[in-house]
Amino acid sequence: MTSENRGNCLAWAARDKSGFLSPYTFNRRAVGKDDVSLKITHCGICYADVAFSREKLGKAIYPLVPGHEIVGTVQEVGSEVQRFKVGDHVGVGAYVNSCRDCEYCNDELEIHCSNGAVSTINGLDVDGTMTKGGYSSFIVVHKRYCYKIPEGYPLSLAAPLLCAGITVYTPMIRHKMNQPGKSLGVVGLGGLGHLAVKFGKAFGLNVTVFSTSMSKKEEAVELLGADHFVVSSDDEQMKALEKSLDFIIDTASGDHPFDPYMSILKTAGTLVLVGAPSEIKLNPLNLLLGNYVI
Repeated sequence: MTSENRGNCLAWAARDKSGFLSPYTFNRRAVGKDDVSLKITHCGICYADVAFSREKLGKAIYPLVPGHEIVGTVQEVGSEVQRFKVGDHVGVGAYVNSCRDCEYCNDELEIHCSNGAVSTINGLDVDGTMTKGGYSSFIVVHKRYCYKIPEGYPLSLAAPLLCAGITVYTPMIRHKMNQPGKSLGVVGLGGLGHLAVKFGKAFGLNVTVFSTSMSKKEEAVELLGADHFVVSSDDEQMKALEKSLDFIIDTASGDHPFDPYMSILKTAGTLVLVGAPSEIKLNPLNLLLGNYVI
């Protein structure tokens, strides 16, 4: 029996840049005094999992186990863990540790840890091993990076909230996009866009979805509940919306122009970019002439 066939955790791992996943077993680290071990019931699939597995987001250490939208039930807690108990429904996102002592960690901005946050995938764990993600049977994390999920919330629906959900929810709250009656534009209808629309409606906002394809209208309006749908390449539709929106959350990762969206914000409106285009281009003259305000 090879070493890859031994271990206490069953997983799916990539062995090389092809990203092809196959069964793999390994040993999870022991549960420390501040740790939580959870049996994984569901794990979402994110583009980052594909990118990590194919070494498109930095150097990969193989075998690599992807998965960072992790939910499950607590099966063991450390001696100094008070907030969780066996059986609790919990989730783990993209990070499993940080120094917990720098200015950012103390401000609950652990992902900006001065000493380096430890990612759920391909990070250096406290025992010196590489972290392995949620395409596995269980995971052990520090209690600070484990989050309770309400008992009545279906675990199968909770997983995407640990990545796409928090990616849009955090800036929406930070920039006060939860004011009922205000107007929100959502650019793009991938996983991020879906959740931005859902949060916007839950906050009582008037939501307009922007897409390059008319084929997305039914999905945006009937499935997600958006109030309006606009084809962003239609100049007349965009012109009609000038200075009409309080907020825009841009979830598109493909390259696209930004000036048209800036022009439909009200003066002192807010545009938040959570997608990952290769570049951001704005016309400074429009800013200087007051045609739009960031």
